[in-house]
Amino acid sequence: MNRSVIATAAVFLGLTGVVHAAAMAVHAPRDRPYPGEIRLEVDASDIEHRTVHVTEHISGIGQESVLLFPKWLPGNHSSTGPIERLAGLRISANGAPVAWTRDPVDMFAFHVHTAGGVKAIDISFDYLSPTSGRIDPLEMSPEIKVLNWNTLLLYPAGYFAKRISVAAALRVPEGWQIGTALEAESTVPGRTRFKPVSVESLIDSPVYAGRYSQRLDLDPGAKVPVMMNVFADRPELIAISPEQLQAHRELVKQTYRLFGSHHYRHYDFLYALSDQLSGKGLEHHESSENTTEPTLFTDWEKTAQDRDLLAHEFTHSWNGKFRRPADLWTPNFNVPMQDSLLWVYEGQTEYWGKVLAARSGLWSLQQGLDQLAIIAGDYDVQSGRQWRPLQDTTNDPIINHHRPRVWGDWTRYKDYYDESVLVWLDVDTLIRERSNGSRSLDDFARSFFGINDASTTVSTYTFDDVVKALQAIEPYDWAGFLRQHLDAVGKPAPLDGLRRGGYRLVYTDQPNAFQKRADAKRKETDLGYSVGILVNDKDGTVRAVRWGSAAFNAGLTESTQILAINGMGYDTDVLTDAIRQAKETRAPIELIVKSADRFRVAHLEYFDGLRYPHLERDPAVPPRLDDILAARKP
Repeated sequence: MNRSVIATAAVFLGLTGVVHAAAMAVHAPRDRPYPGEIRLEVDASDIEHRTVHVTEHISGIGQESVLLFPKWLPGNHSSTGPIERLAGLRISANGAPVAWTRDPVDMFAFHVHTAGGVKAIDISFDYLSPTSGRIDPLEMSPEIKVLNWNTLLLYPAGYFAKRISVAAALRVPEGWQIGTALEAESTVPGRTRFKPVSVESLIDSPVYAGRYSQRLDLDPGAKVPVMMNVFADRPELIAISPEQLQAHRELVKQTYRLFGSHHYRHYDFLYALSDQLSGKGLEHHESSENTTEPTLFTDWEKTAQDRDLLAHEFTHSWNGKFRRPADLWTPNFNVPMQDSLLWVYEGQTEYWGKVLAARSGLWSLQQGLDQLAIIAGDYDVQSGRQWRPLQDTTNDPIINHHRPRVWGDWTRYKDYYDESVLVWLDVDTLIRERSNGSRSLDDFARSFFGINDASTTVSTYTFDDVVKALQAIEPYDWAGFLRQHLDAVGKPAPLDGLRRGGYRLVYTDQPNAFQKRADAKRKETDLGYSVGILVNDKDGTVRAVRWGSAAFNAGLTESTQILAINGMGYDTDVLTDAIRQAKETRAPIELIVKSADRFRVAHLEYFDGLRYPHLERDPAVPPRLDDILAARKP
């Protein structure tokens, strides 16, 4: 090897060594107190640009320190920290600029190169919230702001997040109110300084701020307050009737009767009623983020599909935040998570969310049954269950968090939510049947999630812990039972819980009331149980196609536009009438469709008529499902 080659190789190896050294310098978190503190100032008063300006003073800094932007976010179960929205980063010490370098491997880590003797640094940057739904879900509007501290903070590497102290202050437009689980230390118009907390608690305590708001007490007279902070696009939208307020208060009572405990100092529902912000539900230990349509209260009869959201997120304070899967707990926000138990964390929470919505009166019994019928119908016809086990869907937040998907029916997506509802209903009714009604999944909830009343210290659990707790309620081969549900492919949908609960899944040619309202809200018609499409009512654009359905066999895909049906211009009623008639005539339905700039004729060979799922009472079986959905007495 000649000298130039050797020299080049040495330089390359040297550079490679530098790169690896920089990457390795991101120290793993240790359970030790951070020797300094963070003073955080956030200015969120810029309404027009939807930009938030951040300044930080961090003491306890060494000569070579690493700062982290939160990457792995609880509730998202994935690496969704929006690092791309951080801009204008400047670091200084004693008024002089300080050099920083982004880690070449971990893009969420910043190496800070200070001179000897420097013990504190000042940081400033802008957080650029999305200005359009085309970019990402909207967090801010001229009337409401949703502020997540994980987007507004750099914190030191090498420490557990719970061991780093931060004192935060927030500025919002004057006249706006805020809602948060954080406790205020001082307040002047437009600016609030919060009591110091850990980085862990700060990031777990988002802020909603708005021009129009009201604060409602959901547990009057209680030593541990539960409040609902409502924000809306217009002042008339925050009006809530006495009956609606009572249903939300009953939610708190029914949840306490289920778990028999609480694990927060106080709890705040943060509730935005807006069509300018993107819909959202995200759990926290002492609060939750909830965004639904603006007319939730003012058009109550048409908004049932959103009314289990608060029940779901409230349940998470017990299941997910207090008791947490061991592989989902991490010491800071830059250690990767694992999601293997999301069928408990999210799946059982989804089950209790629907049960508590019915028990509290947020839903009627029939609305609860209608929602379960839709879930059962979806999995009864879903194709993806033929190859992909439920357990594997727990990886979806990491594989594909909110990215556009193709052929969702075939690939499956986050089925650990809804399919797990059927699994936990199966568990619940089996316990009831085997114990002759003396025990139920309620007993599991109290014994598993209701431990250590008033404690806010996270208690982790494993698959074996879940099995052991079920075994203590009702002896059975729960490990085999659960693994069969989680790992099997090619099996029928898990409908035993419905049958054991006293109901049968049936199909009729009319949608149930719950589905009818959901379709009306979306302005779409769901024909997934028949020809296999979800179609836009206005222009006939296909939104989804079931794999292997008649629509699939006719070559329809998402974004195909139906222009005509049997020679008549597109109309939803024309399409549903054609499906009815084909059952009698046995003649294929002729469609004229457009895909991109191509036009063609397609034929739907489907002759079974319209099909929509319903639950039909089986009088030969005790109505266990009715009892599950019934309110619990004191």
